[in-house]
Amino acid sequence: MQPVVRIKYLILNFLVLGGGCAGPYTADWTSLDARPLPKWYDEAKVGIFVHWGVFSVPGFGQYSEWFWYWWRAQGLPENVQFMQKNYAPGFTYADFAPRFHAEFFDPESWADLFQASGARYVVFTAKHHEGFTNWPSSTSFNWNSMDLGPHRDLVGDLAAAVRKRSLRMGIYHSLYEWFHPLYVVDKSSGFKSQYFVGTKTLPELKDLVITYKPDLIWSDGDWEAPDTYWNSTQFLAWLYNDSPVKDEVITNDRWGRGCSCRHGGYYNCADRFTPTTVPNHKWEKCQNMDTRSWGYRRNMNLKEVMDLPSVIGDMVYVVALGGNYLLNIGPTADGMIAPVFEERLRGLGAWLEVNGEAIYGSNPWRVQTENTTVTVWYTAKNSTVYAILLGWPDKNLLQLMGPKTSASTRVTLMDYPSKPLIWAPVSKTGGLLIILPLKPASPANTWCLKLEKVS
Repeated sequence: MQPVVRIKYLILNFLVLGGGCAGPYTADWTSLDARPLPKWYDEAKVGIFVHWGVFSVPGFGQYSEWFWYWWRAQGLPENVQFMQKNYAPGFTYADFAPRFHAEFFDPESWADLFQASGARYVVFTAKHHEGFTNWPSSTSFNWNSMDLGPHRDLVGDLAAAVRKRSLRMGIYHSLYEWFHPLYVVDKSSGFKSQYFVGTKTLPELKDLVITYKPDLIWSDGDWEAPDTYWNSTQFLAWLYNDSPVKDEVITNDRWGRGCSCRHGGYYNCADRFTPTTVPNHKWEKCQNMDTRSWGYRRNMNLKEVMDLPSVIGDMVYVVALGGNYLLNIGPTADGMIAPVFEERLRGLGAWLEVNGEAIYGSNPWRVQTENTTVTVWYTAKNSTVYAILLGWPDKNLLQLMGPKTSASTRVTLMDYPSKPLIWAPVSKTGGLLIILPLKPASPANTWCLKLEKVS
């Protein structure tokens, strides 16, 4: 069988013998985009993103997860000099893999922390653009975490621990790999051949779905080639129709060049996507806590890490505009989560423990924000409105102009839910002036009011 014919056969085998499209969704964007988003995702609101792989070993430079690319493909002076100074001549990127020991990786401890953060789902890097798989992929030759480095199934171990705590498990997977020979061949052909897709991408995705049954697939690495090269619509039709997770699985929008913000389950649009009004489609902001990198950096400075008020303020803004907030951390190569990341995650969880009612399962309100006394973001749930304060007003007096009160309006501070606050209407058309109690302690510098029977 000729190579091109064989690759087409492998893809056909995946699509037909491996599942096909025997269901309500056909392999086109009109059909796939009409699939209702499973409810759990919108209700969850908060997730933790984990970037971990061989790139965690050098752990150097801006966007450390791209270290190999900047060093080999771009010859970035910073990375070249780092290698010349610290490693012997002839040291290759592959030589980092045996040093990815993950000796302190404790999935139970990680899952405890993610649960304590208040997150409802976790998205874990199964494979980044370097191609190293954090599970024993049969298509990775020996470039995986079972054959090298940790000698364990990192995806499987974490998935089991996360689910034990009733959190949803998502998997990040890069469609492409910078230096894979078959991808290089396909790219040089103008993506007219599909050697890499047929022998690597599609088998990997199917393996991940069948083996780990992820609740979410966070696709990436799509921007160089169109979705027709990746056979994305065929894969998604199988995923939604015939896979073991067809009813609950969520996907993002990174399925080929031009798909972002147009096709898929929910929209990422771009890293750190920051809309100014409520989008007309469910969306997510992925945000790196280390503002210079998604992967761990050994040269990270405290000033480059988001502080707790910034994390919570960012999360509140995202939820107020109808989005989900996916907060990223990069563990060390030995499997530790930096204390500064842990401190931020536990602080987020402490705030959500008090104020989570305003976040989980909420919806955007007719007014999203105002800035009269202090900056306020609004969320809503049923007939209740939540006013989230990014700061405390002077003299303990807060004026809100968005809500319209009634005779039965009740206002409470979430820190003291059983003690109604005194308020007065501002005018006949709306607004209220609230007398707040003494300021409760809050490392997040963020508080939440519950407004019942307002419109």
